[in-house]
Amino acid sequence: MVAALNEMFHFLVARKKFWMIPIVFMLIVFGGLFLAVQGSVLAPFIYTLF
Repeated sequence: MVAALNEMFHFLVARKKFWMIPIVFMLIVFGGLFLAVQGSVLAPFIYTLF
C-alpha cells in the first residue's frame, strides 16, 4: 500500500501535476475515515459532516 502511494507521488511530481497532490491526499483521508467508522457507533455523527 505504501509503495503504491509512493509511486503515485513520484508520478505526480515527474509529470508536474502538483495541483493533484491535495486532491489525492484528501481522497486518502476521507477513504480512511470511512473505513475507520464503518459499522461503529460514531457513523451517524460522521455522516452529518457531509
